[in-house]
Amino acid sequence: MYNTITAIATAHGVSSISIIRVSGDAALEIAHKISHLENIIPRHAHLTSLYNFNNELIDHAIMIYFAAPHSFTGEEIVEFQCHGGMIVAQEILDTITSYGVRLAEPGEFSKRAFLNGKIDLTEAEAISKLIEAKSVDAAKILAKQMKGELKTFVDESRDALLRSLAYSEVMIDYAEEDIPDDIMNSISTQLDALTEQIEQIVEASHRRRGLIEGFKVAIVGKPNVGKSSLLNALLSYDRAIVSDIAGTTRDTIEEQVRIGSHIIRLVDTAGIRESDDTIEKIGIERSLSSVKDADVIVALFDSSRPFDGEDAKILSILEAVEDKHIVVALNKSDLDRVFDITKLDAYEVLEVSAKKAFVKLTERLECLFDSIGEGEELMLISSRQIEAVNKAKISIEEAKVPLMNGELEFFSYHLQEAVKSISSISKPYDSEEILDKMFGEFCLGK
Repeated sequence: MYNTITAIATAHGVSSISIIRVSGDAALEIAHKISHLENIIPRHAHLTSLYNFNNELIDHAIMIYFAAPHSFTGEEIVEFQCHGGMIVAQEILDTITSYGVRLAEPGEFSKRAFLNGKIDLTEAEAISKLIEAKSVDAAKILAKQMKGELKTFVDESRDALLRSLAYSEVMIDYAEEDIPDDIMNSISTQLDALTEQIEQIVEASHRRRGLIEGFKVAIVGKPNVGKSSLLNALLSYDRAIVSDIAGTTRDTIEEQVRIGSHIIRLVDTAGIRESDDTIEKIGIERSLSSVKDADVIVALFDSSRPFDGEDAKILSILEAVEDKHIVVALNKSDLDRVFDITKLDAYEVLEVSAKKAFVKLTERLECLFDSIGEGEELMLISSRQIEAVNKAKISIEEAKVPLMNGELEFFSYHLQEAVKSISSISKPYDSEEILDKMFGEFCLGK
């Protein structure tokens, strides 16, 4: 029974229902032994008692049998849906393993589905990312990939490359025959169109990656502008220490918070200023690093204090930022304004109060995240996919030079490399070791 695997497919902890999954040739045999049922109908929910190895009652649960090849893995699968909690699910799992079934490795169910032709790599990665999706938009994108949207792009791109490759092979084999004069220009035009499409997809994927991973929002400003107060207000609890002493926050604090339909990573940074304190200087360096890593920067200024050199330092940091969304907010709007707001004329300024009213800020962020999620562009959801299309793009560009010089053998070589790269998104030419590494990032039970 070693080839049959099992795992708890639901998250650990207290819940209404836990699911234990078994896949492999012995799955149906295990179902008979644990349920004591003689007749188990495929795709039928059996409400039945479950018994351990010593024939003692474990639970009254639902059992569903999926006959091969009509299952997620393409193998015999049985799922036990028992009452939630660690004890019952673990006892069922222990009973299954006591009959010789081994525990599944991370991602092994999905790996078997791939090896048995039930899903390709684009669908497998979409399943993995969907579990960790940080927004409704991300879930919609990943659902499309599970339906084969990215696979369609890969197949169409591969076919376009193969057509150009076929033309090249014909010209090599029949060099002395009459071939239309415009055929090279036609091939070049096709490759240019594919290159442009790849560039658009890669750009959209980088721009919208926060939909999958969660947008990183860094709150920056000089000391005592209310960064930690704003973090606490957004989280609805006192996560960061707040005091009137400049330099209280000496390290970055990162927490997750939901804004609209998005779960974002909110980072409170140390106040940026000149300092001789070694520890504070390290915190400031980390603040500047957070600015570089962030998708969105919320720059806070204090309405109740005059514009000074430290505020000017914050503005210089914002001016040096490229390809970032910047939201400028004037905090402590409930106090008398002393700050010269004309210093912020380059930005649309929100007036907020971290202690009383910051709805305008959350509304602005929600609109910003929603706008990033808009559009029907295809999206690559992993660094592996982005690397593959970039390699294909490089190979296509390298193929253009020998094409225009009539060096068709070199053109064909580079085009074959492009085909391999683009195809690897859904069906890699890599070894079993590479597959183990990729699927090993999955959670148990998937």
